[in-house]
Amino acid sequence: MTQLVEFAKSDYNKVLSPSGLKLRRMMTDEIIEAMNRILGQDGQGTVYKGILTDGNIVAIKKSKLVEEKVLDHKKLKQFINEVINLSQINHRNVVKLLGCCLETKIPLLVYQFIPNGTLYDLLHRPNEEFPLTWEIRLRIAIEIANALSYLHSAASVPIYHRDIKSSNILLDDKYKAKVSDFGTSISIALEQTHVTTRVQGTFGYLDPEYFRSNQFTEKSDVYSFGVVLVELITGQKPISSSESEEVVRSLANFFLLSMEENLAMT
Repeated sequence: MTQLVEFAKSDYNKVLSPSGLKLRRMMTDEIIEAMNRILGQDGQGTVYKGILTDGNIVAIKKSKLVEEKVLDHKKLKQFINEVINLSQINHRNVVKLLGCCLETKIPLLVYQFIPNGTLYDLLHRPNEEFPLTWEIRLRIAIEIANALSYLHSAASVPIYHRDIKSSNILLDDKYKAKVSDFGTSISIALEQTHVTTRVQGTFGYLDPEYFRSNQFTEKSDVYSFGVVLVELITGQKPISSSESEEVVRSLANFFLLSMEENLAMT
């Protein structure tokens, strides 16, 4: 855990954003007492709902850095990525990182609490009390687009998210979109046009060009956003199977084929 300790002791000025925002370094007792309900789990860790000693409701991610007492260097890198990249971001449609605790064996990240779950859940597990109208779908799409435009063009350092999908879009109390999960994100130099990297992301949302070339560009994020748009329009999942489960269907490919057939008929 030496790398983590070194990071914990590093100058917190490194995670100052240009707007002067500073991550709050939280104490162990303040965090542990707050972890009172599991909100969800993913490959990077477990997310809890909690109330801090100052009364603020927060979401707390307990990073999964140690597997069978061995430090997972990939997850360590994702943890550091998330801290550094989110600390540089201040946008109404990106989830806000409030602070972190590096005093525990397992690092903790503290975010603003977003109460209405994910866009994936809203689309594929409909809530009868909240019908998803076309007006709301359009607004959510615009908000995600605004967040991506900011990350690519307006942030102090351009950032590729690299895992845009409906389950990484959180919805606040007014059902406004918040892009989340920056563990695989990467910041780039202003003059860079792409990064060459091992393919990462979620099947069904992956840019085919990135999959073939290992070169990720801002267009790769835009492709993933396009899949989310098709989800919003059709209400269908990005990957689905037939009743016999012998055929797996890509929503993106199906949508493009349908568009071509419609054009051919006009």
